[in-house]
Amino acid sequence: MQTHENLRRDETLKTSSDRFFGLLFFFVFLLIALWPLLKGKPVYLVPLGIALAFLAISLIVPRWLAPLNRLWMKFGELLHRIVSPVILGIMFFGVITPVGLLMRLAGKDLLRTKFDRDAPSYWIRREPPGPEKSSLKRQF
Repeated sequence: MQTHENLRRDETLKTSSDRFFGLLFFFVFLLIALWPLLKGKPVYLVPLGIALAFLAISLIVPRWLAPLNRLWMKFGELLHRIVSPVILGIMFFGVITPVGLLMRLAGKDLLRTKFDRDAPSYWIRREPPGPEKSSLKRQF
């Protein structure tokens, strides 16, 4: 079933290099391993081992990290498809809708959408009438 909007992403995403991906995960796992030092506790050895493995692989044979890099990008796409609509929904129903309701309760009609039977016209009169006609001949 096709809706009015195509939500598929047909374009291919440009991923980072496998070496950069490996070095990034090296630093992430290194931070996790060294975090206990701030509290005077010993270093976590498992994250340190994972960090060193990422460092070695990214410096020696970074192409081995290509499947992990693609998997990480797919995970990012999945997060984007879930989080983006949720954040936009929160913004709409948490900000825009209450402002609209408050303006309606206050009797504001900023877009002048209410029908007025007594109005001779809905044209908005401009004072002064606008730019000179000669300035509109060659706009581009």
